Parts: sequence; C-alpha cells; structure tokens
Amino acid sequence: MKDETIKKAVREGYARIAKGDNSCCAPVNSCCGNRRLAQTISKRIGYSEKELKEVPEGANLGLGCGNPIAFSSLKEGETVLDLGSGAGFDCFLAANEVGNKGKVIGVDMTAEMIERARENGRKSKYKNVEFRLGEIENLPVTDNSIDIVISNCVINLSPDKRKVFLEVFRVLKPGGRLMISDMVL
Repeated sequence: MKDETIKKAVREGYARIAKGDNSCCAPVNSCCGNRRLAQTISKRIGYSEKELKEVPEGANLGLGCGNPIAFSSLKEGETVLDLGSGAGFDCFLAANEVGNKGKVIGVDMTAEMIERARENGRKSKYKNVEFRLGEIENLPVTDNSIDIVISNCVINLSPDKRKVFLEVFRVLKPGGRLMISDMVL
C-alpha cells in the first residue's frame, strides 16, 4: 500500500472519530465504545482515576494503548511534544506536570482532531498547551527545542517509522528523552 493511501485512511478514520461519527472499533466517540468504556480502558492501560478526572471532558477518546506520562518523569518547566495528540488527553496530563513554566505541544495530522483538542483547551484552565496541524514524519517544530517527546499508540500508524525517529531526534534537545507507548507486531 502506498504511503499516501495509508495516511489518507488514517486521516479519514480519525476525522470521523473526532466528529463523533464513528470510531475504530465501535459506533460511538472512542476507539472502542462510549465515554464510560473509554474511561474503563484507560484505567486498564495505566491511567489513574485522578488523571482521568484532571482532563477536560471530551479529551479522552480511548485511543491510547498505554500511559506514556506514567514513566516520563516530567519536570516543571520542561517542553513536551506529543506525537499524534488527538483530542489532547496526554497533552493536558503532561501540562499538569510541567506547570505554567513548561509548555506542551500536540501535533496531529487530522484537522478535526486539532480543532477538538483546541476546543478542549479553550473550555479548561490550560494556558501552556498548543496544538499544531502536521505529520509526525515532518514535525512543525524547531530543531533542539523539546525536552521530551511522548507518543501513545501513534507511531505504528506511520508508513515511514524511520523518518518519525529522525524527526524526533531533530527536535529533541541534547540529552532529551523519548517515551513511547505503542503496538509492535
């Protein structure tokens, strides 16, 4: 399958999820069902009840396959980049950790997800989170500007994983970190 065909399918599928029209596995809002099911799945893959309550409603679509925040050792003042940020779930959790002196940038290739994430940000207290439209193979981020890159079940969707890792290396500051939760076949 051609790279652009894969990207188009991913973009269209996640646009439907962002609009609430469809999901990857069930007919409602999340990867695997309704909001309550998304919460249940998130608990099973490592998110605490406290974390689930800290984010804006609508940010958790149940699309992850782990909790990259749990092992990230985020510090106040750090700059975090979330690859494939979706509706902003992990971005908002990271923002809680890095505080007002820190910054979180979410990048997603789906315009509908970016708009949903921005709306989630507008209806909450987060001033240190921004969302950018872009592909993880060509990040809209300056060189050597990120302390830690996180990603939750996204890199597996890229047809060019080598390019993703080259981009991660480009944007990380010297000594920067990468925390991935993903599926490997």
